Amino acid sequence: MAKRVRTKAGSQDRPFIRKSNGRKVAPAVPPPAQISVPAGRLTFPMGPSPAAVSAFETGVQAMQRHAFAEAAKQFRHILESHNGDGGLRDRTEVYLALCERELRRRPASLETLEERLTAATAALNNGDDERAEQLARGVLGEDPDQDLALYLLAAIEARRGAINAALHMLAQAIDARPDVRAQARHDADFEALRPLDAFQQLIEVPPHAASLARKSRRPR
Repeated sequence: MAKRVRTKAGSQDRPFIRKSNGRKVAPAVPPPAQISVPAGRLTFPMGPSPAAVSAFETGVQAMQRHAFAEAAKQFRHILESHNGDGGLRDRTEVYLALCERELRRRPASLETLEERLTAATAALNNGDDERAEQLARGVLGEDPDQDLALYLLAAIEARRGAINAALHMLAQAIDARPDVRAQARHDADFEALRPLDAFQQLIEVPPHAASLARKSRRPR
């Protein structure tokens, strides 16, 4: 039976990480190119305005989250509103071109968060972890508390053997939507985490929540 979980985006259930003997085929979209961006505060030799540097740093941070639309908006603002330092403008033009290239890679149909989450789930089921991660991180760039995106990233990290990262992402997903515990409890992607006390604590229903659930099932 297909597993379903509700997300905060709506009140209706939707398909979630379907597992079956049949192979799920994800959209054949090439993965994004690896983009190297500098970490930390950026400096430029001719000292552009603080506002321009701040906008550039905001754009770089958005690129690191794969929020390419947000990053492109910041870079266009710099080119339209700030004159002066040629080094800043040169870097801005390069990064804007990278963002526009990545945005062109996205299928036109994947415009909403729901569509991207569906595509990310299909990619994960098909073993395309890189594509699933790209889509899930893009969703988190717009909605940092999206429980399904957090859950998908937890599953990806667990499959890679990144135990701490998987536990961290799963904890965030459960904080965003506690009933995700039920999905994680039986999900084969978390098999490597199952012997860990930290994982068992995450998926264990708190006593007060269990008590409330029992009361809600009693006949009135």
